[in-house]
Amino acid sequence: MLRHELPYQVDSAPLFAKIAQRPWAIYLDSGRPGNEYGRYDIMVADPVMTFTTHAGVTEVRGQEGVQASREDPFFLLKQALQQYPRLQSDLPFTGGAVGYFGYDLARHIESLPNLAQDGEHIPEMMVGIYDWAVIVDHEKQQAWLVCCAIAEERKAGWKSLCALFDGHFTQQASSFAIETPVRSNFDAASYQHAFERIQRYIHEGDCYQVNLAQRFSAAASGDAWQAYQYLRSIGPAPFMAFMNLPGLQVLSDSPERFLQVTGRHVETRPIKGTRPRSSDADEDERQAADLKSSLKDRAENLMIVDLLRNDIGKSCAIGSVRADRLFVLESYANVHHLVSAVTGKLADQFEAVDLLRGAFPGGSITGAPKLRAMEIIEELEPHRRGIYCGAIGYIGFDGNMDTNIAIRTAVYSHREIRFWAGGGIVADSEADKEYRETWDKASTMLKLVEHFRGDQDVGN
Repeated sequence: MLRHELPYQVDSAPLFAKIAQRPWAIYLDSGRPGNEYGRYDIMVADPVMTFTTHAGVTEVRGQEGVQASREDPFFLLKQALQQYPRLQSDLPFTGGAVGYFGYDLARHIESLPNLAQDGEHIPEMMVGIYDWAVIVDHEKQQAWLVCCAIAEERKAGWKSLCALFDGHFTQQASSFAIETPVRSNFDAASYQHAFERIQRYIHEGDCYQVNLAQRFSAAASGDAWQAYQYLRSIGPAPFMAFMNLPGLQVLSDSPERFLQVTGRHVETRPIKGTRPRSSDADEDERQAADLKSSLKDRAENLMIVDLLRNDIGKSCAIGSVRADRLFVLESYANVHHLVSAVTGKLADQFEAVDLLRGAFPGGSITGAPKLRAMEIIEELEPHRRGIYCGAIGYIGFDGNMDTNIAIRTAVYSHREIRFWAGGGIVADSEADKEYRETWDKASTMLKLVEHFRGDQDVGN
């Protein structure tokens, strides 16, 4: 493996700017500066192979040309990763798969009705196989360019990569603009109607909890990399990401880890329970204390912990799954959250891709029981979710994996930016409070809209 040390920078965005316009450029961003939870930033571009899944067909592009397959996309990815040597390193990632797994990829796993409108018109999965990466370690204050040098012709580019990241770089001027007021696919009345339907399903015994989300959209133009740089300045979070992919750009401000595999150790960190932050210190403390003491939020969190214990248990050794941490308060730029942690040990016969497939999509953003909750979501949400509530992250050649839950995530494509916000509905939920919570969760994205438009005119 080739390895070249780079000068460390607290803010790694200028490093990524050097490759932001390259094909399939992806920035897995720990939200520094200002985020106490993140440690590593990972940057990649120019993959040796790509997987693009759309309408049940996965297009695989590589050195041998283009192939199309109707096989399970998770299986195709696992098969591809198994072809490469299992390199070990002290770094979290030295090559492997990076990309997104959209919520609607679940249609390859479960039989779901087709009721919601597809307003996304983007692939369900876009993942590249990368043989080089930049890794920034904020704890050790070090940065590295690493390369697996899989193919001889790729080795020739090593010197030019070193020169690129070592050299001075002036970011090209570009702009981003929001061109229309933001619209939501729910107003208060239609949200109330959907809420009441969920309450009936709960009281009839169909489900215990359903995550209901509204979708915001606005016309936009320009380069969303500019928007992402502003986003990370106003709402740093530990599982952020920017993706510059063919036909779309993704801006993720996620605070939530979905699945991590380190060696054979598995961790998931579900979030359930939210309160808004306040600029008034006393009010902010009151909101945090109210969340910590809320029996309703704790019950909702525990419900999802149990679901995730079952989900990761499909791929973990018997007896290894446990809830290590429950109801810990974590505070971000605009909201307080209750976060729990569930851990396990990956069983010998399974790999990280098996774990991802077995738990996909994350239970914290569906409800319980998962399949019935997803059926109800499809019935009541006007639009499909696309990337939202799927996962973004990496699966390394070494078998390690880290992914987020793609919440607080915007997708820019077809001259439109779209983002979502949702929350779990349970038996004792109140419609007005739940509707307000979705707006609290959307507050950072709405600030971004305000910044690039100059107002915050939100219609329905």
